[in-house]
Amino acid sequence: MTEAPLIELAGVARAARLPDDSVLTILSRVDLTVRAGDHLGIVGRSGSGKSTLLNILGLLDRPTAGTMRWCGEPIERISARRAARIRGRDIGFVFQQFNLLPDRTARENVAAPLLYGTAGEFRRRNALAAEVLERLGLGHRIDAQPKNLSGGEQQRVAIARALVRRPRVILADEPTGALDIDTGRAVMDLLQQAAQEFGTALVTITHDPAIAARADHRFRLDAGRLVPEAQGSAVR
Repeated sequence: MTEAPLIELAGVARAARLPDDSVLTILSRVDLTVRAGDHLGIVGRSGSGKSTLLNILGLLDRPTAGTMRWCGEPIERISARRAARIRGRDIGFVFQQFNLLPDRTARENVAAPLLYGTAGEFRRRNALAAEVLERLGLGHRIDAQPKNLSGGEQQRVAIARALVRRPRVILADEPTGALDIDTGRAVMDLLQQAAQEFGTALVTITHDPAIAARADHRFRLDAGRLVPEAQGSAVR
């Protein structure tokens, strides 16, 4: 029996009503399938609907039209409380601005999601956090606070935090936007290697065509419409 996709969007739209009672369409008829082990790259300009799509994929927002399934289950059957548990357990978020706790060490930042994990994860949170940091080349920096880490090191801490519960999906929102080109390339190498090692699906949402082009499946988001790019074609 074939395993259901992790995420399925079919004809998904997202609209918002403005103060003057007009309707703003943010996403329109989006079709997307995310399977275990996939690496998807979605490129789009500011205002194209990238953040809204990320929020829907991460169960932070819901479509106003179309259908969405999580592991084969229609999203309307998943309560807000259960969606929060799925986010904590199965979805890892990597943000452009890192969003690290400034007064906590690298290990404490990575261990933070485990405070809400299983009893075993809670008890082993420091060891599990140290293990992931070691895998990402930060074993010597586990006790450093963010202010004492470079931009690339901070992003690696953010990646470790996203991976520590071994999520089924990583959603990376402009993961290299705050980094220089060389550091950004190194961080993407680490993110892809870590996703492959953990068997995690990776969805990268970016304005940078070069970052999107690294993915196995590439898409362009333009004015709320998601368009697949031909396999092997350049993303411009």
